[in-house]
Amino acid sequence: MKLYYSPGACSLSPHIALEESGLKYEAITAPTKTKLLPDGSDYRKVNPLGYVPYLALDDGAGLAEGPAIVQYIADQAPAKKLAPPNGTLARYQLQSWLNFIGTELHKGFSPLFNPAVADDAKAVFKAKLAERLNWVNSQLAGKTWLMGDDFTVADGYLFTVTNWARPMNIDLSALTHLLAWRERVAARPAVQAAMKAEGLL
Repeated sequence: MKLYYSPGACSLSPHIALEESGLKYEAITAPTKTKLLPDGSDYRKVNPLGYVPYLALDDGAGLAEGPAIVQYIADQAPAKKLAPPNGTLARYQLQSWLNFIGTELHKGFSPLFNPAVADDAKAVFKAKLAERLNWVNSQLAGKTWLMGDDFTVADGYLFTVTNWARPMNIDLSALTHLLAWRERVAARPAVQAAMKAEGLL
């Protein structure tokens, strides 16, 4: 498998999932601004949408969209328990988390990276993010991981997105459960390996 990623972007989530899974893969940088792959070719020939992540499979097929990619990875290594079994209520709860992180958090951060968005508009997005993150903090009370006892791909995605709080000047200091959870995630060898590979450590 080949994972196309951009350092520190949302593609860190499947990068973490791959490291956690123990599956063999190759990571290829696909800068979101230049769209040029290391061999000089146009990334849009791989993924016409031009953004990351994208997972190219051994049989020539491919997957776009992080929540789909991480579930595929998890299902290739079921013993790692990165996702509950398909068809179970727990699997739908995982999908609920992935959707929440993607739509309420990930897309909430997106305007903050855009220099064309006015400061007053960014303040509105930050306020909504703070509200959502406060709720996540409450959900982590008394839990080791988002889903309970097992680290899942939802943890990897939430970690990736909350990494953006510091550069976007969003204060997490009052969110003690979230901060303690982030420390646990950051200490995982697979997370450290993915971050080192992306030049983030």
